[in-house]
Amino acid sequence: MTSNSLAAACATALLLIAVPASAATIYVSNEKDNTVTVIDSETLKPINTIKTARRPRGIVLSPDFKELFVAAGDGDIIDVIDTETMEVTRTLESGPDPELMAIDPAGEIIYIANEDDSLVTIMDIKSGDVLAQVPVGVEPEGMAVSPDSKYTVATSESTSMAHVIDNATNKLIANVLVDSRPREAKFTADGKELWVSSEVGGTISVIDPKTWKVIKKISFEVPGVRPEQLQPVGMDFARDGKILFSPLGPSNRVAVIDTAKKEVIDYILVGQRPWHGELGPEGKKYYVANGLTNDVTVIDVDSLKAEKSVPVGRLPWGVAIKP
Repeated sequence: MTSNSLAAACATALLLIAVPASAATIYVSNEKDNTVTVIDSETLKPINTIKTARRPRGIVLSPDFKELFVAAGDGDIIDVIDTETMEVTRTLESGPDPELMAIDPAGEIIYIANEDDSLVTIMDIKSGDVLAQVPVGVEPEGMAVSPDSKYTVATSESTSMAHVIDNATNKLIANVLVDSRPREAKFTADGKELWVSSEVGGTISVIDPKTWKVIKKISFEVPGVRPEQLQPVGMDFARDGKILFSPLGPSNRVAVIDTAKKEVIDYILVGQRPWHGELGPEGKKYYVANGLTNDVTVIDVDSLKAEKSVPVGRLPWGVAIKP
């Protein structure tokens, strides 16, 4: 090896040491503080606090990770944050009380649940133009786009339904009855199943997108915990799709579900009122926001153990992670 080649190899090795593959940036929306806390995944320390409009809740990154979208429910807008400068650079006129959002895989269209108006607002991300507004059930919250971009699903809390929108026509094609107060919807990576969490009903419904029928309901049971405290809200599939994490609100636990058997295999004790979470970019850690203890619990995916709690703002709600 020549001296130049040796120098280049050493420089590359130093870069690999200096920038670990697992380095990531964690964003947490704080509903009461009107802020987003930014955490470095290596040090697990806050590195920035970004002011937003009132009552930030739903939070999602663009597919290229360049922009962070924050639904400000009481501000009736979506704040758009540049992930490099960590500043709000523009806003989207989302309509009243935006809750959760979903972005199509191409990163061109954002689907927004407008809770107060019982609508889904469909918007061009780049221009901010409203492409359509689709009436759905009362108090829509959860939003999910299928991996092939053919369908978008909105869950309506008071109607207890998952509403299916055909993205080619922006028309409703199905309404699926689930248990009381559905909060979030998630498609499996292959698009063969749709999972919907029902907070008050205390179940997760698994739906077949071929028929839009419920094929399985998963319930929860923890000795010593009242059934009404087992309230599934967020849902996050592990990178390999073999397990799903679901924060269970007042029970102060995260359920771990075997997705093949559709059975609960573990409960992990975390902070108070875990609401939503997110997997790290390598799928080794799961980060869950605890609304009443104002922190984020870090869970090791392999051992299914809670490792650490990281203080954030007041009433943390949503989590998004940039690799």
